[in-house]
Amino acid sequence: MAHVINTTYAGNSLFARIRTLFQELQDQRALHREYTRTYNELNALSDRDLADIGIGRGDIDTLSREHVYGA
Repeated sequence: MAHVINTTYAGNSLFARIRTLFQELQDQRALHREYTRTYNELNALSDRDLADIGIGRGDIDTLSREHVYGA
């Protein structure tokens, strides 16, 4: 008796799961790059510029995370 393995169904396909894992990793890397870019841009501002827009230097990390990952 021959056994047939259905590899076209995305829910059970090992390749589909691996592809999904890599896509999720790429998405997380993209979010982290956006966080880093936002953090660096805010951190590069002077204390006076930050005060003008109502941000304290200690708030940069929190604001960067909220901007990228949501509240």
